[in-house]
Amino acid sequence: MNAELIAVGTEILLGDIVNTDAQLISQGLSELGINVFYQTVVGDNPARLERVVREAKDRADIIITTGGLGPTLDDLTKETLATVFGKKMVLHQPSMDRLTDFFKTIGREMTKNNEKQAWLPEGCTVFTNLWGTAPGCAFEADGKHVLMLPGPPRECNPMWKECAMPYLYKLAGGCIVSRNIRVFGLGESNMENILHDMMEKSANPTIAPYARTSECFARVTAKADTPAECEKMLDPVVDEILKLLGDDVYGVDVDSLEQVVGDGLRERKLTLAVAESCTGGLLSKRLTDIPGASDYYLGGVCSYSNSVKEKVLGVKKETLDTVGAVSPETAEQMAVGVANALGSDIGVGITGIAGPGGGTEDKPTGLVYISVWYDGKFFTRKMQSSLGRDRVRMQAASTALDLIRRHIF
Repeated sequence: MNAELIAVGTEILLGDIVNTDAQLISQGLSELGINVFYQTVVGDNPARLERVVREAKDRADIIITTGGLGPTLDDLTKETLATVFGKKMVLHQPSMDRLTDFFKTIGREMTKNNEKQAWLPEGCTVFTNLWGTAPGCAFEADGKHVLMLPGPPRECNPMWKECAMPYLYKLAGGCIVSRNIRVFGLGESNMENILHDMMEKSANPTIAPYARTSECFARVTAKADTPAECEKMLDPVVDEILKLLGDDVYGVDVDSLEQVVGDGLRERKLTLAVAESCTGGLLSKRLTDIPGASDYYLGGVCSYSNSVKEKVLGVKKETLDTVGAVSPETAEQMAVGVANALGSDIGVGITGIAGPGGGTEDKPTGLVYISVWYDGKFFTRKMQSSLGRDRVRMQAASTALDLIRRHIF
């Protein structure tokens, strides 16, 4: 089966927001074994939306729309799709009751236009929106499956996973299960080269490499009649990939390096403090993005200036005067200094030149030193990147996390 995605919203066309819904849904459809051949963005105009829907109807088995389900006059997705597929709009009383209760709970008057959200195509499957007010829905007509989801990612994301994917699951023809093998320290092309022979021979399960900022992952997908059969097929393939990729694998079906490191610190009852220069607090942010980080993360020092490195972290003036702020020695003294200052088991020091300026012939832009101090030992790495400021900072923070994972766990 093939699907077409239609994002409805003038704000997307104008570039005011990024269409992250399409990425999420496309990834989910891939996991279900459903192809995506077209993605379209159309403004809040009923005539143009109708043309786009009719085109999608001619070439797709499944049409998925995001946006245009709200209470305002320009929210016309449901009405337009109902017109194209010859469906009447009817009041869905449970949705109306939810709306009424919602406005009572927040102590605000429910204006008349909000009732529009409870009118849905006749006979549709209703997707209850627990994260907002506008319900989604799905129906089958003219041999096509039509799904409508709200546009805001905070609503679309959970509704896609909790409502739409289960609805589509039965259309996928059997069961599809994927495992994601997450890798740091190995580029996508190198990973693909290592897995090349396996990828060529594998039809079910399939193996697909993907790149992310400063890391990559391999998705292994099996299709069978039941989840248990899929898992049985996946296990030996995943095990073989883990052997081939070795220590560069930091987890299977995990969210991030910071999650893996956080779980490892909590399990070992270790605490962490960080001192950052060129990353400007990015490592601290990533660590504290994980709920429960206070179990192991004590705090950080954003030491941009040499005076802070010296007065707060105890970096020696002689070190700064001789080898400079961007050096392995400074990174190591920052690491042990922040551990001593905050009383942590582990200290991290990051210092470098994120760019775009500030580089020299001896110390070019993108040069970073990262050091982890633990139990009287330093684990220090030199990193060089030329892919822009944001990439340098992200890669440096990831490298610090990876040093902890490799050398302390």
